[in-house]
Amino acid sequence: MSFRVAVVGATGMVGREMLKVLEQRKFPVKELVPLASARSAGKTLPFAGGEVTVKEVSAENFEGIDVAIFSAGSGPSREWSPIAADKGAIVIDNSSAWRKDPECPLVVPEVNLDAAKNRPKGIIANPNCSTIQMVVAIAPIHRVNPIKRIIVATYQAISGAGADAVDALEEQRKGGKGEALGGQLAGNLLMHWTVQEDGYYQEEELKMLHETRKILGDDSIRVSPTAVRVPVVTGHSEAITLELTEPMDVATARGLLEKAPGIELVDDFKNGVYPTPLQAAGTDPVYVGRIREDVGNPGGIQMWVVSDNLRKGAALNAVQIAEGLLL
Repeated sequence: MSFRVAVVGATGMVGREMLKVLEQRKFPVKELVPLASARSAGKTLPFAGGEVTVKEVSAENFEGIDVAIFSAGSGPSREWSPIAADKGAIVIDNSSAWRKDPECPLVVPEVNLDAAKNRPKGIIANPNCSTIQMVVAIAPIHRVNPIKRIIVATYQAISGAGADAVDALEEQRKGGKGEALGGQLAGNLLMHWTVQEDGYYQEEELKMLHETRKILGDDSIRVSPTAVRVPVVTGHSEAITLELTEPMDVATARGLLEKAPGIELVDDFKNGVYPTPLQAAGTDPVYVGRIREDVGNPGGIQMWVVSDNLRKGAALNAVQIAEGLLL
């Protein structure tokens, strides 16, 4: 079998990564239809040893599409995802538009692929990049010893904010202003996301609360998140502390993680071996290291988790959903 695949937002950083992932994983593409805004129509993109021409998003361009993968932001997704679904496509959306919708499953294939089979609106939501790598790392533990509380601090790469933000960081490193970042990130840390009405939590942080509960199917899990932007181009890092229903030792946790799909252990801290964003960039696994007992809460587990936010945190996860449903 082969499929007609549309990628909406194909000219963006994640969209280009989606084309790369489709090619590298040899997804059976009969025809690739790259879609974007009118200003990008006519551009060409490399794919499968040749080039494909970008078309403007329109209803007619979803005719006969089997899978439509969206990475064009919430506004375009709300407008065009239902249209693509009505045309018969399986829609996999990378924006935040559908994540809270009870009729749209929120899916990480290693954790809850079966949820993708029940999609009343024809739309499957891709979680936030930080949530994806975290749930891949904690789900193997949660399945055998339910998690009561997660304390997580994220150290997020600037590529998650798009190409203009990456260029702005490089400008700042050279002594320029890099105004697209809204502050000085080179040699510094920022917390520039949408602040919620209470002024305490940011949207980026609350995504981790709501999305983790939905994916794991447990609204009782308490999540205490802090999101930080760091001067790294690609690769999100997370410091995670788990409070569990029953005490767990490190050997048990490590044994569960080393058998789990999508995870690669990099865990020999006494010899200076642990995951880094540089190692993760351009690769597919969720890397886990520094697995240790929580000294402040004996029986709890702490870990350090790193993954490429453009791949597993976005493009790869979406393609894996399509693979899981169709192949």
